[in-house]
Amino acid sequence: MKRTLRMTGAALALIVAWGIGRMQGESQGKLIFAAPDKANFQEMRKGVSTAAIWGDNSKGAHATFTKFAPGTDSGMHTHTNDVWIVGIKGAYLYKDEAGEKRVGPGDFLRVPGGHKHWSGGDAKEGALFYEESSGMFDLVPAK
Repeated sequence: MKRTLRMTGAALALIVAWGIGRMQGESQGKLIFAAPDKANFQEMRKGVSTAAIWGDNSKGAHATFTKFAPGTDSGMHTHTNDVWIVGIKGAYLYKDEAGEKRVGPGDFLRVPGGHKHWSGGDAKEGALFYEESSGMFDLVPAK
């Protein structure tokens, strides 16, 4: 029952995230289907790899499947644009001044642009998650 609820929640979150991208005009008139087990992941930096679903994360609005290797530590940082995350496997770990979140399969997290936070991957499983943003992806180390 709990697994069914999580999977339903993940599906709903993906639909909502897709709808946001559609409203931004990125997938206008195109059907997009993507499966992380068939995605072509490219290493972005040590312990982090992404596979494009739509858009180009170095230029503007986009969606990717993102993997964090076990124990990945991205340090304290911000992003210029909002980032929406839906957990698929393992756990995306998040910390800010308000506390900690463990974003597991089916869980959703919105990180506002400019919000200082720490992120990383579960020590044993790492993390596989859907990530979407209204603008290009950046990681600005916090001061």
